[in-house]
Amino acid sequence: MPFTYKLSIVSVFVALGLPLVANAEISELKTVLAVEQEVTDYHQLDAQIEAVNKSTVSAQTGGLISKLSYDVGDYVKKGSLIARISSQDQKSGVLEAKAGVNQAKASISGASAGMNTAKASISRATAAMAQTQAIIREAQANYAVARSEFGRVKGLYQKRILSKSQYDQAEANMRSTLARVESAKARQQSAQAERVAAESILASAKANLTSAKASLSSSKASLSKAGQQLGYTEVIAPYSGIVTERHVELGEVVSTGSAIMTGISLKEMRAVAHVPQRLILNVRKHNSARIYINDDKIGLAAKGITFFPYADALTNAFKVRLSFDSAPEGLFPGVFVKVGFEVGKEKQLVVPTAAIAYRSEVTGLYVISEKGVPSLRQVRLGKLTNNGNIRILAGLDAGEKIAIDPVHAVLYLKQLNAKGVEAEGNNHD
Repeated sequence: MPFTYKLSIVSVFVALGLPLVANAEISELKTVLAVEQEVTDYHQLDAQIEAVNKSTVSAQTGGLISKLSYDVGDYVKKGSLIARISSQDQKSGVLEAKAGVNQAKASISGASAGMNTAKASISRATAAMAQTQAIIREAQANYAVARSEFGRVKGLYQKRILSKSQYDQAEANMRSTLARVESAKARQQSAQAERVAAESILASAKANLTSAKASLSSSKASLSKAGQQLGYTEVIAPYSGIVTERHVELGEVVSTGSAIMTGISLKEMRAVAHVPQRLILNVRKHNSARIYINDDKIGLAAKGITFFPYADALTNAFKVRLSFDSAPEGLFPGVFVKVGFEVGKEKQLVVPTAAIAYRSEVTGLYVISEKGVPSLRQVRLGKLTNNGNIRILAGLDAGEKIAIDPVHAVLYLKQLNAKGVEAEGNNHD
């Protein structure tokens, strides 16, 4: 090989940034067939990123702002104290409600004690009634015997068989047993009256207990409400995010519903696009989209698509929200991105993106001839596919074999030239 030819090869290697090779053998080319595949067509539109969680935290009770923990631009963790409202009135309400609860508990204790006392009285009266009933039965039996004896003695006395003293003794014995019967009956009536009174006291104690329990429930509800009002004096962050606006100043008096701070979360974001009327039916039909951020050509698949059911009165465009699994680093609400909405599918010739060779103004592929020799052929490129391949619009036919690695193809071709194999077209450089 002439020296000038060797020098030209070195120049090509330097120009292409390729390593210089001497006698080292280059491995066999890795190739792939150009095939037609069904690819998805996307219509790209501008979209804007917005935060999913954007909210304004407001006061749920009135008072004086005594503490502001954050300002605009600060990062706030979920559960952190954003602001504190003066809590004197709320604390007084809690103390008052606690006093009501304690009073109701005392009333319940008193009513329970009264019920226990009344039950004990009922038990004693019931026992006394049972005891006097037994005494009455015994006294009545003794009275019956004494009366029968008096009747016998009276008959004998009238016949002058017994003396007056025996008669008087029998009469006195009869009257004594009768008095015991009457006394036992009086005690029974007293025990019965005591039981009735105890039952009345028990009923009253039960009513007091019911009232005290109702009072306790009401007091507990008041305490819960007062505790809730006291809790409202501490404004807590509902999620982690960035403060975008502060609506109050330290020492300012606020009322219920007053805005305190506005913030957004950078953890969850979505893209918002406006689809023209002429595209909306096709976009709805396919219900698929990709989000292109910065220079990304493949994009992220939209996790979910929400179509607003009405068009803007001025633009006749439909608002569409697109969500994705996780926001890429460096993406912030307010920035613009591209969104590709699927509008159809068609078969097109595709090749791996890595197989494309860029030589000055020429974009091409190294096509492998039947003899296995690679040669550079100019092609016209289309859009990238979802899997990273690229569409070929012109310059290549289906079934042709191409080199996967253009740099490897150049080295391989140089090796073939060194061995005397002539490339078809010889247009690789």
